[in-house]
Amino acid sequence: MESSVITQVQKEDVQVTLPPKTGQVSRSALKQPRSCNIFKALFCCLQPQDGPKPPTPLPPHSQQALLEAQENGTLVKHYETCLLPDVHVDDQGKLCVVIDLDETLVHSSFKPISNADFIVPVEIEGTTHQVYVLKRPYVDEFLQRMGEMFECILFTASLAKYADPVTDLLDPRNIFRTRLFRESCVFHQGCYVKDLSLLGRDLSKTLILDNSPASYIFHPNNAVPVVSWFDDVEDTELLNLLPVFEELSQADDVYTRLDELRGQ
Repeated sequence: MESSVITQVQKEDVQVTLPPKTGQVSRSALKQPRSCNIFKALFCCLQPQDGPKPPTPLPPHSQQALLEAQENGTLVKHYETCLLPDVHVDDQGKLCVVIDLDETLVHSSFKPISNADFIVPVEIEGTTHQVYVLKRPYVDEFLQRMGEMFECILFTASLAKYADPVTDLLDPRNIFRTRLFRESCVFHQGCYVKDLSLLGRDLSKTLILDNSPASYIFHPNNAVPVVSWFDDVEDTELLNLLPVFEELSQADDVYTRLDELRGQ
């Protein structure tokens, strides 16, 4: 990542990169499309950049959205429904954390992996294909602790036919209260963006953990970035992030606490 896009934050021996308080995320920092073929499109976060782009669709839950012009020329979106249900009784008083799947918690491939943690069958155009999934080191410990501290929401730009069975295996204890997939994203400038304003949660009490700045381009000040993971067995990113989230879990306002962390 470029130094102009993020600032370094250190807390004792813990290092995490946080986005700047203001400003746009540079195009060079956005995750590039891996491939346009039908297989990788299952868990690719971006669409091809060439050619005409389709208009930005509204999430299916918000088809009745209305746009009202304001005096300053800006548009304010009003949605009749939210992506998330009411807060579970066990999560009352907790902050909400939106957590990405691919390259954040797991890495998946259609090529056989000898040490795969899961092998998930996925049907594509009438043919069943095997998806080989590796779990990121310390992901079990990470999810267990996060579930104790936060209302955890899985939000992935991948298709449900792949991501849902993977999450069934990754999260047998149902740490994730709700799972959101590609159809809940907003398609914006060739990217699937996770619009936190559609969740139905107080944004000052909402965080997003994601390896792709494109995913949180609408709300960079709510983000705790994570380094992309593919197969490094020595990776400790999730373990190192736990002390940061422990501090954030006590915040009355995530913006204020993230600003404090950036300044340390």
